[in-house]
Amino acid sequence: MKKTLSVAASLVIAATCGLGMSLPAQAADTTDAPTAASQSPRSGFDLSNLTPEQQAVVDRIESKLPADWQARLDATRAKYGLSDSTWTEVRDSAINPGDYQCKTTSLSTYANGLLDGVQDPFVVFVLSLFGGFDAPTYDALVFGKESAGNTFGVNGEYTKKLTSEMKNLKRFWDIDSARIQMVPMHGADVFADRDRLARTLAVMYGDTPADNLDLADLFIEMIDSEPALQGGANPIFTFNAFAYSEVDDPAPMGISDRIIMGDGIMQGMNAIGLDDVAPRGILGHEFGHHVQYQKNLFESDLRGPEATRRTELMADAFGTYYLTHSRGEALNAARVLNTQKSFYQVGDCSFTSSGHHGTPNQRFNSSNWGASVANDAPNQGHILPAMTLDKMFEVKLPDLVKPDVN
Repeated sequence: MKKTLSVAASLVIAATCGLGMSLPAQAADTTDAPTAASQSPRSGFDLSNLTPEQQAVVDRIESKLPADWQARLDATRAKYGLSDSTWTEVRDSAINPGDYQCKTTSLSTYANGLLDGVQDPFVVFVLSLFGGFDAPTYDALVFGKESAGNTFGVNGEYTKKLTSEMKNLKRFWDIDSARIQMVPMHGADVFADRDRLARTLAVMYGDTPADNLDLADLFIEMIDSEPALQGGANPIFTFNAFAYSEVDDPAPMGISDRIIMGDGIMQGMNAIGLDDVAPRGILGHEFGHHVQYQKNLFESDLRGPEATRRTELMADAFGTYYLTHSRGEALNAARVLNTQKSFYQVGDCSFTSSGHHGTPNQRFNSSNWGASVANDAPNQGHILPAMTLDKMFEVKLPDLVKPDVN
């Protein structure tokens, strides 16, 4: 099983539309495009209105790619779990949007403004067309390794906090966690090193790193030409965190179980005033997915958006249970509340998408429930087995997702 959700791509689609570039209707609707692979690369963009100079740039890049580059990129996304199944038969009837409150969050507003200062929207357009915004994700996923020298946060500001939490998470949950690694995702590092970028492009498009050096140079040239991209340090490149596992995967690739922590998502939480606890909440949530992997908790009778929502709300609850528990992070009430707010911020209104993770209210309430389980336990020193907590969650789930529009 692979879980790799690329938030950056959907943000770029939204931002590119805001910058005035021409995209088809299905690409412009970001509520139904939560992942990089929801679009076929070239077909997801309208190239009919390019100027001759712009077309020349596209042609120049395509000349460095294999003829079947689109198929290769699609295959790579599927191979590493970057594809979301559409569940077209059931998705349109799974959830009624009219039953739920769903507001735009401060984090969404922040994310949608990350490219506001772009001087040349065509640069963003081309990078999105050719998968450039996904390069840091592939770099961290395929080549990242846990190391004492790793840093978390743009300036390493979360390194000590997250490293300590990761050790405690491994002690807390009743799973085999020794092999789970925590890996940082830094955008600027990837685009500052042509050899490193070429190695990543070889994963995305095939051939050897040497074959992709010219393409790497073109990507770096374009990124450096647009100040708003900050040489790849713009949070949009790394606005993500995700868990990855090959447990029970029929075609494992030898990548270790891992949690990728992107700088961008932590910058976003800092921007809205939640940097004190949000990174810990994100890590606790993603570790919750590893509990789900090993305990086979992704399996349920639900399908489409309802299935994804269940697993994400469960991870919210598991993460907050850990953060609140006296043998976890033992956060005080104010910090637990901020944790719940951080989960609220990543709620979405993508009711018909297979990537729907729950509304802001549902995510807040799931987190609140996880905290209450820890706080209300008669034996504060006892850690519930994961399967016991799961059974409690399954009973609570209908209440967590019931309509709240009134």
